[in-house]
Amino acid sequence: MIDTPIAVLASFWLLMTGLSACATHPAPVPQVKAPAAWSTTPASLDGGQPVTQDWFRAFGSTELDSLIASAYGDNFDVQEANARLRQADARARAAGAAILPQVDFNADATSFSGHSSQGSAHETDTAALVSASYEVDFWGKNRAVRTSAEASRAASDADRAVVILTTVTGIANTYFHLIALREDVTLARSTADFTHQLLDVVEARAKTGLANPAEVAQQRAAVASAEIRVRELQQQEVEELAALAILVGKMPDSLEVNTRDLSELAAPHVAAGLPSELLARRPDVLSAEESLRAAHADLAQARAAFFPGVTLTASGGVQNPAVQAAVITLAGAGPSLTVGASLVQSIFNGGRLRAARDEATAREEEMIAHYRSAALAAMWDVEIALSAIDHLDSQAEAQQESLKQSEIGLASAQARYRAGSGDFLTVLEAERTLIGAREQMTQYRLARLQAAVGLCKALGGGWRPGEGEYVGG
Repeated sequence: MIDTPIAVLASFWLLMTGLSACATHPAPVPQVKAPAAWSTTPASLDGGQPVTQDWFRAFGSTELDSLIASAYGDNFDVQEANARLRQADARARAAGAAILPQVDFNADATSFSGHSSQGSAHETDTAALVSASYEVDFWGKNRAVRTSAEASRAASDADRAVVILTTVTGIANTYFHLIALREDVTLARSTADFTHQLLDVVEARAKTGLANPAEVAQQRAAVASAEIRVRELQQQEVEELAALAILVGKMPDSLEVNTRDLSELAAPHVAAGLPSELLARRPDVLSAEESLRAAHADLAQARAAFFPGVTLTASGGVQNPAVQAAVITLAGAGPSLTVGASLVQSIFNGGRLRAARDEATAREEEMIAHYRSAALAAMWDVEIALSAIDHLDSQAEAQQESLKQSEIGLASAQARYRAGSGDFLTVLEAERTLIGAREQMTQYRLARLQAAVGLCKALGGGWRPGEGEYVGG
């Protein structure tokens, strides 16, 4: 007698589970037509290797490697992303629990006593029961909730990768900019020294009547401007060091950067690959795809809410009295079994279910547009990065030639001055020209390094879904 209802409930549960599985459909991913090849292919990237998670090591700076390794544990944005991922993981596990029956153990004892003209009575009821309840997921509502939570968890994982990639690229760009500022400070000091030297010459000429007061005033103004420029660059250096410390998660006065020359670094040579492969390598694109999957599951859940809900319950154990019912009460302790089933169908809810369905439909449409936007932006990010590298590579020879000729011009002016056939003003002008060429070279090297960072970021930074945690320290 006891086995029969349990067997019926179990059979009904398995049947409903199988039918509900058929009601779950995967989210359609919009088709994005990728170009056959990139429009720009810099020659300097020929023979390059695919970008990997430790792409930043290719710059050849152990100091940069150490800064990035520190950021994986100390950067607060990364810590927040890690916490959000753990939250999403917990929500996914909680949503999956609704697919299985809920089993509880209940033990209670209740004592009844009373007195009247008819006499006194005393009774103690006890029970020790195991109860189980299961919502038959005939329409796939609970599975849709679980699918939505799992997709949100995957989107959170991809978002975490975006935060880490943004942090790493931010550290690299800030680090390079800091070094460039230090070079600019050195060059600005040289310029200030030259203006002081030129002021000495102008003042000496003014004493002999070869220069007028206006020329002296003009040169003094140039000296002041040069000194102001040095102070401005020094302040920018302090601000950039602070920005780097924040990215790394360091307090003031706890971060030291020793590198002072961009020429010590080299841009990595990475292969751009095919456009059709990009969408699988960008964490932001996968995040948009998983968000679309979650929205599709939410829509399935909203549609399933229109249909009846079926819940099965059962409890069994030992209780006294063995049966408590309105019609029959069986006194004495003994085994007890209770089974039940309920069906609930919403008849009137003021349009709440339709509103929820319409909202879920609009949400899915939003996520479709978001996915297409993310895919388009990813394509253009790579195109822009490749174009920047190509244009900078085309300037390399001219930049080197400008610096070379400026050095030759200064050497020639100094030689003529030492031989007595040239004047000091010509030497100072040649030195100023060389400083300008060096400043231009510093900015070129900075742009080339940051363009390489931009390409690595555009290609997804070596991230791959399903390969464990995105780390590179």
